[in-house]
Amino acid sequence: MRARTRTEAPELVVVGRFVDEEVVPHADAWDRDEAVPGDVLRRVADLGLWAPFLPPEAGGAGMDMVTLGRVHEEVGRGCSSLRSLLTVHTMVTATVQRWGDDEQRERWLPALAEGATLGAFCLTEPDFSGSDSTAAGTVAVAENGSWTLRGRKTWITGGQLAGLLLVFAGTATGMSAFLVPADHPGVRVTPVRNMLGTSASMLATIEFDDVRLEPDALVGPPGWAAGTVMTGALDLGRYSVACGSVGIIRGALAASAAYSSARSAGGGLLRDLPQIRAKISEMVTARDAARLLCEKAGRLKDAGDPATIMATWVAKYFASTAAAKAGADAVQIHGANGCGPDYPVARLYRDAKVMEIIEGSTQIQELTIADEAYREVAK
Repeated sequence: MRARTRTEAPELVVVGRFVDEEVVPHADAWDRDEAVPGDVLRRVADLGLWAPFLPPEAGGAGMDMVTLGRVHEEVGRGCSSLRSLLTVHTMVTATVQRWGDDEQRERWLPALAEGATLGAFCLTEPDFSGSDSTAAGTVAVAENGSWTLRGRKTWITGGQLAGLLLVFAGTATGMSAFLVPADHPGVRVTPVRNMLGTSASMLATIEFDDVRLEPDALVGPPGWAAGTVMTGALDLGRYSVACGSVGIIRGALAASAAYSSARSAGGGLLRDLPQIRAKISEMVTARDAARLLCEKAGRLKDAGDPATIMATWVAKYFASTAAAKAGADAVQIHGANGCGPDYPVARLYRDAKVMEIIEGSTQIQELTIADEAYREVAK
């Protein structure tokens, strides 16, 4: 196989081989260790997976959104924690590419494209619901031409290893977004341990203690981020989670088909029981339906169609709830073994539950999707 150049899109078959050989066999160990090893993160960089959607002139491969979704599906099939790191890095990198000025792009994109610097998305506040996207607890005060950032963010995926933080804060004119180096004076990172799912995604609580920022840290005009930077980043994050949920369904299906083909019950194989076959059939159908919804959202993104926002909501809603059911059914098929450490379905089950919460909870999605339905009827 010829070497991949820096601006050549990685083939899905190569990504699949990487997942099969270097991710799947180790994902449970990473889950227990609560970290993805550095050599794996470097392999992701070698494969060009951190930001392949960037144009070649920015260090990417110009990958379309549909293909990017399939990449995140493949990685999610192997390890949702690693896919989560890809998700937040995508959100930060795409933000710099779309909303950053020339100096910000020149400063940050080369390292983000290569994975030399990893990004983390800092929105959630410890004293507010995760679905409250006002960033009300963190503030940035304009002082003598610079900014002073104060506050705290929590549940920050990749926060333990990120080099660049995209931080949302309240300012005098509304929500603003800032690019903050993680090693900046006044930034304090505290690991979050013992998570239910995606335990290896290296979450952190990040505090900002009178962090002094120069004007070039601001993304766009002050008070401008809510309907632009935040909305765009969350849409990409939601898309990645939806595609990663398809991966979880695939992982649950593969594990369940293999297990039920090898285990006996009542004189026959588990796979011959109608209850087992029904669960397998549901997983197959959910996999295919969720992938089609993701592909629709990706095509709309590639076309620049604003309808992609709602299509992504629908894809994430269906895929995440289907993944949670597939994970639960996979554990049920495995019985007591599904509750132990020797099979991947316990991790898939826990990770799938997280998918129903992050990037817009199932309940928030039900409100949002229903609102759209009522608007359509009103027309």
